[in-house]
Amino acid sequence: MDDIVATTITGTRAARQSARIVSSMLVRALLPATRYILRGGPDVMNAAGQALGLPLSQTACRAATAANGGLAALWLGPDEQLLLGPETSDMGAALVPALRDLPHSLVDISHRQTAFEVGGPQATALLNAGCPLDLDLSAFPVGMCTRTVLAKAEIVLWRTSQDVFHVEVWRSFADYVSRFLAEVAREFAT
Repeated sequence: MDDIVATTITGTRAARQSARIVSSMLVRALLPATRYILRGGPDVMNAAGQALGLPLSQTACRAATAANGGLAALWLGPDEQLLLGPETSDMGAALVPALRDLPHSLVDISHRQTAFEVGGPQATALLNAGCPLDLDLSAFPVGMCTRTVLAKAEIVLWRTSQDVFHVEVWRSFADYVSRFLAEVAREFAT
């Protein structure tokens, strides 16, 4: 295999079937989105941020959002960001030329993941039924994001406001995770 200095992998947009998500009073499916995993050094992150008009967070486990609220970048590691945008956005078109001469990896994972929102005054308790993290506001403030587990599934968890969490999950686990949360939510209802 030849060495590649600048690696840009953008998959074709696979037909996205709606993931089965069991909604409840506390859980709702989010609209389909465009998702990329970006890997690279600080120069890559700076170039990507400029191309998107979104300063990517250099602070561990913090999300950055665009002023218009359309784009978000979630810090997943010192050289890794999860980029989120509306389904209609073409972040790849902005990123490919900006990153062309820099060693990086850019992978479209829009087809792999789906998202839902857990919200309400009991959102923290609901998530803590299957998530080992301390989700108290003092330990997991607004804007914090991380990879973790919920029940037995890997997720990316992002607190978007005091009582609202954005949950990214692989499409194949969406039914399982949402059913788990629906079952726990039933206990809160009684």
